[in-house]
Amino acid sequence: MTLLTEADEISHIAFGFMGSKALFAALELQVFTHLDDGALSAADLASRADVHPDRAETLLTALAGLGLVTVQNGLFGNSPAAEAFLVKGAKYDFGDYLRLQVGQQMYGLLDQIEGALQGDLGAEDTKSYAEWFADPDQARLYSESQHAGSLGPARQLARALDLSGARQMLDVGGGTGAFAISLCKKNPDLKATIVDFPNVASLGHDYVARADLSDRISYIPGNALETDWPDGQDVVLMSYLFSGVPGTAHDGLLAKALAALNPSGRLLIHDFVVRADRSGPVLAALWQLQHTAFTPKARSIDEGWLARALPEAGFADVTITPMIPEMTMLAQGVKPV
Repeated sequence: MTLLTEADEISHIAFGFMGSKALFAALELQVFTHLDDGALSAADLASRADVHPDRAETLLTALAGLGLVTVQNGLFGNSPAAEAFLVKGAKYDFGDYLRLQVGQQMYGLLDQIEGALQGDLGAEDTKSYAEWFADPDQARLYSESQHAGSLGPARQLARALDLSGARQMLDVGGGTGAFAISLCKKNPDLKATIVDFPNVASLGHDYVARADLSDRISYIPGNALETDWPDGQDVVLMSYLFSGVPGTAHDGLLAKALAALNPSGRLLIHDFVVRADRSGPVLAALWQLQHTAFTPKARSIDEGWLARALPEAGFADVTITPMIPEMTMLAQGVKPV
């Protein structure tokens, strides 16, 4: 573990919000997409993005300092990372997830963090996903951007798992179906049921239809903490669920998963998980803090807790492995015969 010893290291943390906003602004102006065809001068980029050349040069300079663009002889080009992940339509593009969900929703909600930590959120503050997603517009913005952000991890999970013997999967809090769609495409015999809020489920039907999987993926509209789950499942998946609900709900979610599974059925928990000694990783820890901003009773989970909680809930063959480097882990457990 590296300790902060220099003032400039502290400054990088304190001023980090400026870099975030530079990225979000660049995505809004489609800077990286404009640079996809080749390096441009600030004036040329300004013309394409419809901004003043001075403003374009200021933004491009900030992006160069952040390592998101390169600069040579007055021409700015995409860094390899920007080319791979921030150009609209690129195979691994998740720019809309960053621009919409993180930039327009999560960024502002973190203003609540002091009140959440002190237990005094006001009447105007968001206090749960259920409250947030009762607004159709907020549910749409979050769900559509989350779909873009979840496709990469969903494909990664589909590659990593052997679900060849599974016939029925329950995706709890599965959103617009990024994970269910990817897993069903990889496993032709698999059918999935997604439990999520009504405003999210109505959006998810469209994504499932566009994937031509309406005959294999269905929805149960409702709050996953309150809605009954169907039994007879070979797989129960909970992705990003534990970090977004009160910590007191965790044991109940494990119990409901065990009851829903067939013998030898598999539980999959994919979430922001920190190391058992609480030293990080920083991205997982920051995401847990972010969720606390609007779910004050959320509990930060670590791999040590998962290693204890799953066997105590009745699961065997428990494993915990990294998924998204430095950010998420995948915990697996099997319901004994």
